[in-house]
Amino acid sequence: MSIRWRLTAWYSSILAIVLVIFGLVTYGLVYYYTYNEVKSQLMTQAPQINKQLRLIIKGGLFEVPNLDLGLEQGRGIDDSQLYVQIYNYTSGVTKTTQNMKDLNITFPVPSTAAGAVQNEGIRRVNVNGDSFMIIQQPIKSEELGLVVGLLQVGQFTGSQDRLMNRLQNVLVYGSLFALLAAATSGLFLARKSMKPLVKVIEGANQIQSSNDLSVRIEYDGPPDEIGQLIGTVNNMLGRTEVFYKELEDAYGAQRRFVADASHELRTPLTTIRGNVDFLLKMWTTEPGERPNMDEEMIRELSMEALNDMADEGKRMSRLVSDMLSLARADTGKTFDKTPVALEPLVSEVARRAQFLERTAEWNVGDFSLLNGIYMDGSKDYLQQMLFIFIDNAFKYTPEGTVRFDAIVYQGQVGLRISDTGIGMDKSEVPFIFDRFYRADESRGVTEGIGLGLSIAKWIIDEHHGSVEVVTRQGEGTTFVIWLPVSFSAPLE
Repeated sequence: MSIRWRLTAWYSSILAIVLVIFGLVTYGLVYYYTYNEVKSQLMTQAPQINKQLRLIIKGGLFEVPNLDLGLEQGRGIDDSQLYVQIYNYTSGVTKTTQNMKDLNITFPVPSTAAGAVQNEGIRRVNVNGDSFMIIQQPIKSEELGLVVGLLQVGQFTGSQDRLMNRLQNVLVYGSLFALLAAATSGLFLARKSMKPLVKVIEGANQIQSSNDLSVRIEYDGPPDEIGQLIGTVNNMLGRTEVFYKELEDAYGAQRRFVADASHELRTPLTTIRGNVDFLLKMWTTEPGERPNMDEEMIRELSMEALNDMADEGKRMSRLVSDMLSLARADTGKTFDKTPVALEPLVSEVARRAQFLERTAEWNVGDFSLLNGIYMDGSKDYLQQMLFIFIDNAFKYTPEGTVRFDAIVYQGQVGLRISDTGIGMDKSEVPFIFDRFYRADESRGVTEGIGLGLSIAKWIIDEHHGSVEVVTRQGEGTTFVIWLPVSFSAPLE
């Protein structure tokens, strides 16, 4: 059973219970007040009538000379107010008022005087299809000390009965109609209320069938619980879409990483294998089969092959080391940080950088402004990051100047490496920190595999820093690495 049918059933059941309780209470109250009025009138009239009776005892027999009690008479049974009947247990004679004689009716009486005593009080009787409420009072003779008769005073309750029957019909059929109308309107409202949830199901099915996470559920209703639910579902779909796109981008980057790594590893391996094959062929050939090669030439060619193999081995080592660093970054691993004095660190880097392979002039600024400035970080990784930027500047500055200096601004230190090299187009700046990315003009011209800046960016991020790039093609590039610092000396 669907939710809307269950909601309709629950609503209708609760309404049915409420209507039944309401009907019973209403019927009971009307019944009580309607018949209680008749009962009160009978209980008031019966003692007065009893006082008007003149008891006559002759020979042990009880006689009632007349019943002319001055009662209000009417033409029909509905018009007459009271009906009085006296039964004489000593003679078996029944006397009634004129209105009962006109209607030719008598009230049923107990067969014995003891029965009259037992049935004393108010009771309902039906006479010839007409209903009456009567009060019965035994007539006692103080002279004989016995119950000699029975006084019955009644009132016709047909109009009250008809009123109660009409009320019963109204309550029953009205409740059924109200229940049917409520069930119909409840089902309509339940369907209307559940319509947004149907849209949620349709949207989910559409996503499942088409894998389209851009689908959103349209809702123009009030911000009630269903509106909040749809808003939550749409927000969840939005976050899922973003996560899915990020996951796709990550998978794409991983595939590119594997493809580029395979390409970079294949080149040195091909070189090494070719040189090994060349050496094997050269040294396994009989001397008579290589008439144009003397021992000096063989030695020279062998050294060239070995040097090529050594260079490619170093290149592979750098590549593997860089890939391990990036793998560590991908797994979320970090490194221990301790207070690092910046002036000795950058001075050592500047001193060692002059021995790197270069053709450009090396220019170092004044680092004395860094005296007494510390930061939380890793000395080894900070040096590696600086060497990456400096080595990069040397590679792309075949002639000109590479300068290394520092600035302090608003609680941060900026380590600046600038060159007058080939520069790059501004459109390439957003991609230079991507793995294996190299500018088109430098690819195949300048040595490198395109992982250095990715590693440097990871080290900067781990130190909660940032990097600023200013470049112009043909004029050079400037990198400013901003790092947060602490001016207080570390505790020993």
